[in-house]
Amino acid sequence: MKPRYALLGLATIGMVYGFSWATRMPGDAVQGESARIISVHVPTAWLAFLAFGMTAVFGIAWLVTKHARADHLAAASAEVGVLFTGLALITGMIWGKATWGIAWDWGDARLASTAMMFFVYLGYLALRRATPDPTQRARRSAVLGAIGALQVPLVYFSVNIWRTLHQTQSVRPDGASMPTETLISMLVNLAAFTILYLGLLVWRADQLRFEEARLAQTHLTPNAGAAVIPPKLQPGS
Repeated sequence: MKPRYALLGLATIGMVYGFSWATRMPGDAVQGESARIISVHVPTAWLAFLAFGMTAVFGIAWLVTKHARADHLAAASAEVGVLFTGLALITGMIWGKATWGIAWDWGDARLASTAMMFFVYLGYLALRRATPDPTQRARRSAVLGAIGALQVPLVYFSVNIWRTLHQTQSVRPDGASMPTETLISMLVNLAAFTILYLGLLVWRADQLRFEEARLAQTHLTPNAGAAVIPPKLQPGS
């Protein structure tokens, strides 16, 4: 069995277990049933941070080694990161509407900085599509990925730096401000989503390698019509 299938299978088992735990745990005394969404919202937000951080790591690895695999992994990680950031924004809006009474507030530091990070990585993917040359594409996206990753710690600690609508970190080195059942459910899903990220990363990087090789082969193969040489007409013929 290929590693990506093993990872995706393991992630599926973990998520089924994690989601069943989330449905069985008691509702929160303050937030009620809406607190269960934390089992999805927090893992997707964590994946966004991890994926964009790894995009920078793989991009820097390409700058050092010029190995195509590093560029494919960087691109795949950015795509997966955009997917999970979108899910984090959607689940956050659902939770915000149920808890705060509004789905979105641009004045909230965490919401605004996460949306900004989302758009930066959409720009990263647009840059890749707009650059046909593989070497230029890898170089430019590696630089943008490394610069863009500077946002990750800023977004993560934004709830502590700016006290706006979001609550501060629920899990700190000195303990967690949530019931044990909620914490366990969140951690199980966190592990399952991380394995899912690894499976999607390998799968998508393999696809990108295949697509790039096929495109290169297409450019090397002459068109059927190019082999046909028209006859030269002689004067008076």
